[in-house]
Amino acid sequence: MHRSYKLKAVGCQLALSLLTVSCFDSGAKTIQAPEVAVTPPPPSLQRLSKAQYQNSLFDLIGPDLVIPSQIEPDVVAEGLVAIGMSQSTISGYGVEKYEDAAFKIAKQVLANADYRAKVVPCTPAGPSDSACYEQLATAFGGKAWRRPLAAAEVERIAGVAGAAAVEYNDAEVGIEFAIAALLQSPNFLFRVEIGEPDPAGGFRYSGYEMASRLSYFLTNSTPDDAFLAAAADGRLVTDEGIREEAERLLDTAKARQAVRNFFSELYELHELDHLIKDPTIFKHMSKDLGPAAREETLRGIEHIVFEKDDDFRKFFTTQETFVNRRLAALYGVAAPVTDGFSMVTLPTESGRRGFLGQVSFLAQQSHPGTSSAVLRGRFVRVALLCGVVPPPPADFNTGVPEPSETARTLRERSQVHYENPVCANCHQLMDPIGFGLENFDSIGQWRTLDNGGQIDPSGNLDDYTFANAWELAEVVAEHPQLGFCLTRNLYRYATGGVETIGEFAQVNTLSEVFAQSKYRVKELLLQIAISPGFRKVGEVN
Repeated sequence: MHRSYKLKAVGCQLALSLLTVSCFDSGAKTIQAPEVAVTPPPPSLQRLSKAQYQNSLFDLIGPDLVIPSQIEPDVVAEGLVAIGMSQSTISGYGVEKYEDAAFKIAKQVLANADYRAKVVPCTPAGPSDSACYEQLATAFGGKAWRRPLAAAEVERIAGVAGAAAVEYNDAEVGIEFAIAALLQSPNFLFRVEIGEPDPAGGFRYSGYEMASRLSYFLTNSTPDDAFLAAAADGRLVTDEGIREEAERLLDTAKARQAVRNFFSELYELHELDHLIKDPTIFKHMSKDLGPAAREETLRGIEHIVFEKDDDFRKFFTTQETFVNRRLAALYGVAAPVTDGFSMVTLPTESGRRGFLGQVSFLAQQSHPGTSSAVLRGRFVRVALLCGVVPPPPADFNTGVPEPSETARTLRERSQVHYENPVCANCHQLMDPIGFGLENFDSIGQWRTLDNGGQIDPSGNLDDYTFANAWELAEVVAEHPQLGFCLTRNLYRYATGGVETIGEFAQVNTLSEVFAQSKYRVKELLLQIAISPGFRKVGEVN
């Protein structure tokens, strides 16, 4: 039996038995997910990431706003910023930085007529014009806090503004303090989503909380006016209203940016800004290679997910990719355009296809001067297939010997990993995968020799053997864990937490729906958005 058909048959059997994933071929564009019982965890406050903070301010005020970069840094947990921001708070130093940023932004609003018209709904009659300050708190505060302010909150913001204006005898100072107070409040810096009683039983997120959850999930930014209007009308606590708004957002440019953000976190693409390679060894190395490699990968994802709305598994087997002149030279193909990126079809004889043949993966999962079967194999095992690889013992030397006459290639030198059973157990999970990518050096360029020794790119992944990187790409694409792993990670990204026992059935059902949709990511995004796991919440402890 040919490998591809064998993997499909065995993969479906394994997925059905372990994950209840359906593998039938459905051409339907919309899928009705089966009912699933969910026991959701209690709510947690999720701090805005730096990207969400920036995007929110651009949408609230204007795209040319200068936003201070020195704010509390993002926190990563379980490989995702979304989870880390649900587990972190703000340090004392961070409070000062957010305060400083809020006042700098407020000053820009007052100095720019367009910004002012968007933020300030009135002109104060004087320093003591509390009515204008209350109008500002109500109008701009409702957008910034993503919900209507209570009367006491409006009074408090207006009080801060009035006190400052009287102190300085200047109504402009009052406006500045009102804007700054709104933008440094936890109600802006955190997503306050705690739920409300559900008439059907248990607890659910309110309409305004769903506006916030859906918007940050599908656009990575604050809800727009249409979203807040839907919340006010009660549509975001209904099945039809949530589906309608989710479908609307998925057709926007912001949805593309949100998907790019998710995969940047999941595949560690943000680290490419700090890509380090020895320029004396690698002639193609430059400071713009890492960002270019990230753009290649993200354009490819965007093309499959949005332009083609296609099977995401093709991301690992396609010969189409997007390159600029630098990447084209590294891949040994003609650059299609002089400036910028354009699509090319990589020749079969290049041995390179899909994500595992791209610089973003190959260079990032390598050392500065040498390739790494361990890093590459571990990434496939953990990031793509959600496997578990224990860390090495603290007192173990994990290095490999230097090349010698008897051990030139990395495969030959890595035999030291198997001399100790403690090391061998873990390396067997990674090395046989990574050896399949040894035809690509530390920067991702093709080679056939390693230190003068002939490279053997054969390997094994969960009992499926492959001869080279080309065949490895197919094995990964058809692995029964690939779809489930992407589903689980996207669910975690959406909810900002690791799924609890009460959510296991939800994740498995979403994985089944993903398979039924022919692994279309847009459909998976929609199904997560309308799922009970995303809409329901446990009681506050």
